[in-house]
Amino acid sequence: MAYAALLSLTQTLEQILHSHDQSRILHEEKQIKSLYEKLSFLLSFLEDSTHKYNETITSLEGRIRDATYKAEDIIESNMSKPASHGVISTWFWKKISPSAFLQSKRSMDNLEQKYEGLQKVIEELDSISKDVEKMNDIEDLQPSMPDGSSKSRSSNNSTIVEFDDDLMEITQLPSKLESITVVEMEGIEDVVEMDRNDLEDLQQRNSLSATSSKFASTNKSTMVEFDDNFDQIKERLVGQSFMLKIISIVGMGGIGKTTLARNVYNDSYIVHHFDIRAWTTVSQEYNVKELLASLLNSMTDLGHKLYEMEIEDIKEKLYQKLLCNRYLIVMDDVWETNAWEEVRRLFPDTNNGSRIILTTRLSNVAVYADSSGPIHRMNFLSLEQSLTLLNKEVFGEECCPSELKGIGKTIAKQCKGLPLALVVIGGLLNKSEKTRAYWEFVAENVKSAVTRNYDDFVEILSLSYNHLPHHLRACFLYMGVFPEDYVIHVSYLIRLWVAEGFLKPIIPKSLEEVAKEYLEDLIDRNLIMVRDRTYSGELKTCSIHDLIRDLIVRKAQEEKFLHVMNQKVEISPEIIKNQRRLSIHGEIQFDVGDMYDSTVRSLLHLAGSILSIDIRFQLLRVLDALNITFKKFPIEIVQLVNLRYIALIYTGKRKIPASITKLCNLKTLIVFRRLRFGKVRILYLPSEILKMPQLRHLLVENGFLPCPSDAGNGNLQTLTGVIDFRCTKEVLGRISNLKTLGISYRYGSRTKWSIYCLENLVNLHQLETLKCYFVLEPWFHIVPLAVDLAFPPNLKKLTLEISRISWKNMSTFGSLPNLEVLKLKYFEFEDSVWKTNEGEFRKLKFLHIGCKNLEFWEFEGTHLPSLQCLSLGFCRRLKCIPSEIGEIPTLQVIALFRCDLSVVTSAYSIQKEQKDLGNDGLQVHNHKYFYKIGASFRKKILSKISDPADPVSFVPC
Repeated sequence: MAYAALLSLTQTLEQILHSHDQSRILHEEKQIKSLYEKLSFLLSFLEDSTHKYNETITSLEGRIRDATYKAEDIIESNMSKPASHGVISTWFWKKISPSAFLQSKRSMDNLEQKYEGLQKVIEELDSISKDVEKMNDIEDLQPSMPDGSSKSRSSNNSTIVEFDDDLMEITQLPSKLESITVVEMEGIEDVVEMDRNDLEDLQQRNSLSATSSKFASTNKSTMVEFDDNFDQIKERLVGQSFMLKIISIVGMGGIGKTTLARNVYNDSYIVHHFDIRAWTTVSQEYNVKELLASLLNSMTDLGHKLYEMEIEDIKEKLYQKLLCNRYLIVMDDVWETNAWEEVRRLFPDTNNGSRIILTTRLSNVAVYADSSGPIHRMNFLSLEQSLTLLNKEVFGEECCPSELKGIGKTIAKQCKGLPLALVVIGGLLNKSEKTRAYWEFVAENVKSAVTRNYDDFVEILSLSYNHLPHHLRACFLYMGVFPEDYVIHVSYLIRLWVAEGFLKPIIPKSLEEVAKEYLEDLIDRNLIMVRDRTYSGELKTCSIHDLIRDLIVRKAQEEKFLHVMNQKVEISPEIIKNQRRLSIHGEIQFDVGDMYDSTVRSLLHLAGSILSIDIRFQLLRVLDALNITFKKFPIEIVQLVNLRYIALIYTGKRKIPASITKLCNLKTLIVFRRLRFGKVRILYLPSEILKMPQLRHLLVENGFLPCPSDAGNGNLQTLTGVIDFRCTKEVLGRISNLKTLGISYRYGSRTKWSIYCLENLVNLHQLETLKCYFVLEPWFHIVPLAVDLAFPPNLKKLTLEISRISWKNMSTFGSLPNLEVLKLKYFEFEDSVWKTNEGEFRKLKFLHIGCKNLEFWEFEGTHLPSLQCLSLGFCRRLKCIPSEIGEIPTLQVIALFRCDLSVVTSAYSIQKEQKDLGNDGLQVHNHKYFYKIGASFRKKILSKISDPADPVSFVPC
């Protein structure tokens, strides 16, 4: 975690150096500048590093991390307790009182100790910098590789390679095993490839540098026969097209990419269909000459002569050999676009039906190889498929005994559809006694049995982590804070990343935009799974596989990055003291007194537990305590000046104190005020809160925010849950960069809409999401919204609830050029007929209409050209859905909630009509209930803070 530590501290130092508060600078500015320069040098070294991941680099990064942590602790502890007396002469305090003098002297002594401690850290960083420079000098002296080795990724040692009839073996290895060029990676990446005897020879075969197709064809493969992946790939190999086609198989490590390629490669029909077949495994560390030689050796008998040839001669012979034949090439385990770029011109396209299969964990590699063709993405096995594979591994062709079937199903379920895990656990069960007691024990410890009984399993998954660029590693390891099977709301995750300081600013992008790019990158690397996207295509929720999470938690603890606390883990104060982050997943009570001088930066309570806010957590940056209900607002936290993220719930009557503005580093504030049984109370916010310079996200519920009288906050992006907010030009001008706004208004006998100045919302030019509720007193009917509706042109999502407008206002919505989501809930319109117009709603993808008095809808098939989901709720007077709706080419779902039977009938009629025309994609959902039921309290809260402008989740969306 050296990179994340360096990035965090350099940003803190930049803040200090640009601060006008000189008391925050330790002793002298020169020391801070010296530290900043050394950190910047090391940060550049890691960013530009092309060094291979080895013990030397690992040790160096550990030294950088530890030294940076020490410097960060010294600096931030000084920021949390500024030496207020240090700038005044000790003579003054001695004159006033002896006690004040002693207090001043202790403060000065403490400051001196910190100065000396920081100076030692600077000396350590200076020593590290010199080692880095020596390393760079040595590498600069290394000659360039004449054999076409991959740049900065090939071995600097010469390797003697000998050939026999079947395979190319390394007879002399370099001192450090730098590359596994053409190893059959089913031994390292997809164990599902191998039979039981292959496992015993894993280490021996890992020393091979290349292998021919002859060796490839000798390995047996364990495969779930009813998996349709095989048929899909085979069909693409022998399809009608005669053009050269590249078929990319993409998925996470251990999901069976190599197994699938191997089984297709060795299929008897495929063997006879192609004149030439060749297989090469590229891997992370590849040598171009060996890679090409292995391909050519698959097709010829050149043997020893290959390594005597120049690389250009090998390329020429390979090209000529392929030119006159229909060939099948498999490039297994490709990690870089450079690997493909090195060889792609050597594969001729003579319109004879030749094919190339490429397997990779990285989606960007697949797209680079062929952006026009579809990517074959490997999915996790279903429970039925998992059970079939497990039974084959344990019993072969025999049947599972009836007394073990139930336990076996539990074990298979615990593997979460990952073939590699199923094969490993199957091998363990195959060699053990097949008793119910033992299988029950394994069922309770599946992940432990997989990861601790087969080291190569961890190695396989670790390859993906080791290949991550430095800027993604902290973001990836941070996923370990979430419990198993946790559905992670993307906006929640991004706010945490921003608060933690993992993101390097990239002008002109916001930190949130940078975070989204990081997340998409991790998804493309098949390390994070997408659970749900919005209809506008944005990421909504994600998750990680349990076995990936297990790797993350172990790696994070080794890196002193994160410690997970639950009932199953013994809590050691010493371990906790050395960790930067604590994530609590159980009903745990721990003594905060054991945390004195703790370096903990983040405390996340993701399950109910007992928490004491104590000044000993003085370095805390992140406090997520939504699972704990405080009796009153915990005023102690205003002393934790390093806080950047606060999320909590309290029940007391006290309003949020104005002293919260002391938290000058705060970026996210999430506060809910509730009575027992979840009843919401008004939360009074100080007007000064909008002056907080770093605040980016303010999320409350039923919060009253007075209009600020002076300067606002240009960084504020999210403001939700406020009531009766007056949108004057002056107020909106102070929060002009707002992207998400969620507001509600109470309507009573004395209410005048004009005082809220809603027409000024058009001036929020950066606003993308707006949600506006109108809360009526019980004796009021829905009243007209007596304002001229106007919205900013960048608006993408608009939700209005409980109001009455004219249908002509729909043209106002329809004219918004970027609107993608429109939800009108519990609405009444001034007449009963809606006629859509040509040219409106050009980008609208999701439309919800909840209207009791809508009777007729006049529509033409060219209207709403981008609509994907139509949702109708409580439209009990509507006679039918226009049949022309079915003509929208993008329409995927019609969702109905408590609509008249005639509406339901018309929806199914549209679906049948489209099916008769060959469109099987249109789905119709008819539900009695409008909201999802049974979600936990935290999930409800998270849905509000993750998508504050859309807190209600529709069943099909």
